[in-house]
Amino acid sequence: MKLVSKTLEKDSSGEVTLVPEEAEDLWHAYNLVQAGDRLRAATFRKVQPESSTGSVGGSRRVRTTLTLCVSAVELEPGSRRLRVGGPTAEENAWVRLGAYHTLELAPHRPFTLAKAGWDSVALARVERACRPGWAGAAEAAAAAVLLQEGLATVCLLTPAMTLTRARVEAAVPRKRRGRAAQHQRALDRFLDLAGAALLRHVPLAAVKCVLVGSPGFLRERFCRRLFQKALRDGDRNVLDNRDKFLQVHTSSGHKYSLKEVLCDPVVLSRMSDTKAAGEVKALDDFYKMLQHEPDRAFYGVKQVEKANEILAIDVLLISDALFRHQDVATRSRYVRLVDSVQENAGTVHIFSSLHVSGEQLGKLTGVAAILRFPVPDLSDEEDSSSSSGED
Repeated sequence: MKLVSKTLEKDSSGEVTLVPEEAEDLWHAYNLVQAGDRLRAATFRKVQPESSTGSVGGSRRVRTTLTLCVSAVELEPGSRRLRVGGPTAEENAWVRLGAYHTLELAPHRPFTLAKAGWDSVALARVERACRPGWAGAAEAAAAAVLLQEGLATVCLLTPAMTLTRARVEAAVPRKRRGRAAQHQRALDRFLDLAGAALLRHVPLAAVKCVLVGSPGFLRERFCRRLFQKALRDGDRNVLDNRDKFLQVHTSSGHKYSLKEVLCDPVVLSRMSDTKAAGEVKALDDFYKMLQHEPDRAFYGVKQVEKANEILAIDVLLISDALFRHQDVATRSRYVRLVDSVQENAGTVHIFSSLHVSGEQLGKLTGVAAILRFPVPDLSDEEDSSSSSGED
C-alpha cells in the first residue's frame, strides 16, 4: 500500500489518501473502511444527457470522482475488488446529492478515506500496510497442499489471509484383496491431479515454502511423483524450488488441518517471521495454558476486561473482525482494550479472521488473554453471575 497523504486534526479527525498496490492491500482497506466514514474515489457513472428542450439523449459512461457516506463494505476473499456502497455526500455535475452509488476499489486506484475519529488500531493498520517492504509481501507467503485419499486442498497463506486456491476430489476405490492394482492406479491419478493443481495455482518461485501434509505416507508419495515427473519433463519450476517443500503429518486433507501444519516445530522455524505462524503459536500457547493453568487463560470480552483492570494481561489475542463492528461504541470498546494492554506492557496479537487461527479465535468470542499470574476469582465471578441469572 502506498501512502499519498495523511492529514489528521487534534481531535483525531482527518483523512488519508492511499493507493493499493496488490490484491492483499484490499484486505487492509476492508478493515479500514467503516460505516459512517467518507470515501472519495474515481468511478464511472452511466448518465443520460438532457437537452435544453428537456429531451433525453442516449446514455453514456462518464468518469467522475464521487464522495460517499459509507453504509456497506463488501470484499470477496481472493478477489481483486472491494465494493463500498452508500449515498453520495457531495454533489457534482453528474450525480445528485444523496444518490446511492457503489465504488469499486482495486489495485493501483487511489482513494481518500475520511473519518470523524482515527483510532489507534486504524492508524497502526495504515502504518503496517504502508511500511517499506510490505509491497510484495504476499509473494513471500507460503503454500500448502493438504491430502487424504480422494481429497486435496491447495491453499495460499498470505500475510493477511488463507486462500483456498483449488480443491481436488477424485474417486479412489478402497484397497481390497485382488484390487490392489486398481487402487494404486486411481491413487496415482489423484496425486497427479493434485500436483497439477498446485503448479497451476501457486507461483513456486514466489512463495517462502510449500507445506505438504497428509495422514500416513501419502505426502511422501505425492512429492516423489511430483519430482519424478519434473525430472522427466525437465520442469525447472519444480526442480529449482525443490528445497522449499516440507512434509508434515496432518489428520486430513481439509483446510482446517493447516493448524496442525503450522504447529509443527520445523514449519514454525521456517516461517518464524510470518504473521500466520505467530498467530498460530500464540493461539497454541493459549490452549496449553487453558489446559494446564486455567486460572491464567480466559476468553470472552467481560472476563478479559476484568483481567485488564487489574493489569494481569500478558498476551491479548483479538480478532480483527471485532474492529469491523457496525456499532461505533462497540468498536471503541475493543480499541480501548488494545490500547490499555499495550500501555501496560502487554503483547497484542490482532488475528486475521481469514486465517485458520483467526477462525478458531472467532469461535472463542474473538478475544482471549494469557495472564501474568493466576486470577481464580475471574472464573468464580463468571460462575456466580451465571447462577444468579438462572435464579
